[in-house]
Amino acid sequence: MKTTNLINMPGYRINEYLLVLQPPATLRNRIRTIKTGIAAACPAARVSKGASLILLARFTQYEMMEKRLIERLRFVAMGSPAFKVELKDFGSFPSHTIYLNVATKKSIQQLVKNIRKETQRLMKLNDDHVPHFILAPHLTLATKLPHYQFAKTWEIYKHKHFTGRFIAQHLYLLKKQMGDATHPFLPVESFPLQNMPIAVKQGELFR
Repeated sequence: MKTTNLINMPGYRINEYLLVLQPPATLRNRIRTIKTGIAAACPAARVSKGASLILLARFTQYEMMEKRLIERLRFVAMGSPAFKVELKDFGSFPSHTIYLNVATKKSIQQLVKNIRKETQRLMKLNDDHVPHFILAPHLTLATKLPHYQFAKTWEIYKHKHFTGRFIAQHLYLLKKQMGDATHPFLPVESFPLQNMPIAVKQGELFR
């Protein structure tokens, strides 16, 4: 039976998931002001109206796998330390995206590598839906700007400066139903970074 035929069957609901870091409210408010400015300058831009997040991983999976995923992510977070995140100035992608640079990449990259090592197979739905792990961390402000407006907007923001810092103390898991374009991602669970010594048992991940 094809995956598309299973989506609405009991126990086979498929969700899209995001694993993220979230700045504190005071910093999110500053970032929201930047987004508002971009939206005013470029109404056609896709400016996120939700919380400002640093994406670590994106994946698609059956909802029945959620409990195992949560257990494994909690395990990874328990063994990971909190760390400082510094946002500094602006960057852009050729896909007409403008973002805030993450200046302190190494701690995030190590965390993402640990998550990938411990959860990659649990996050894989099938060969067409594999997890994506973000090893070039950034905080997206706006995407899919029309070409002429992207050039104009980027010409402004590449000369602007921004600095923001926070301590990442939790991972956050968000989800929405696959294919749902009308609703935002909603929180599922948060995982405190505790830096505890963790002993991994052979074969524990896939038992």
